[in-house]
Amino acid sequence: MQVTTVGLDLAKNIFQVHGVTETGEVAFNRPLRRAQVLAFFERLSPYLIGIEACASSHHWARELSQLGHTVRLMPPMYVKPYVKRGKSDAVDAEAICEAVTRPTMRFVEIKSEEQQALLSLHRARDFIVRQRTQLINMVRSLAAEFGITIARGVARAIEFARSIIDGKQPELPDLAQDVARHRS
Repeated sequence: MQVTTVGLDLAKNIFQVHGVTETGEVAFNRPLRRAQVLAFFERLSPYLIGIEACASSHHWARELSQLGHTVRLMPPMYVKPYVKRGKSDAVDAEAICEAVTRPTMRFVEIKSEEQQALLSLHRARDFIVRQRTQLINMVRSLAAEFGITIARGVARAIEFARSIIDGKQPELPDLAQDVARHRS
């Protein structure tokens, strides 16, 4: 029984692999611990592996590609229509295996470590900008509770926050200033 296609459902600790033959017969559908994954695929001859694109999928795609397998990543929303029954890892692996063989399936390019590092930089920056915006909005709303209006712009909010830290905001009650200074 020659396996041609495998669906790999990634998880934190237990991965599910579903393999089928050229005729579509199920060769295996079993769980693997994270530490067993590479050893399992090293023993097998190269074939097509489908994986849903997720947090660790690019890492596993690179690892499995180095073993000679052809790895295709797919957006989860494109795999979902192939789920035949209730949600489980085994059912998901089967759906991934089915979806990867479809001629009209769209695939995600496997990213290199350098590309992922650059993307993590962008995500971190985006996160910091969102946090800064939330903090500025919180300071603005705190001030508004006491009738103080802060002009728009990061510089104005920082200027107002500095005036609180320096104790130059007599209109703001001491307790509210402590909140802005993040004291309890």
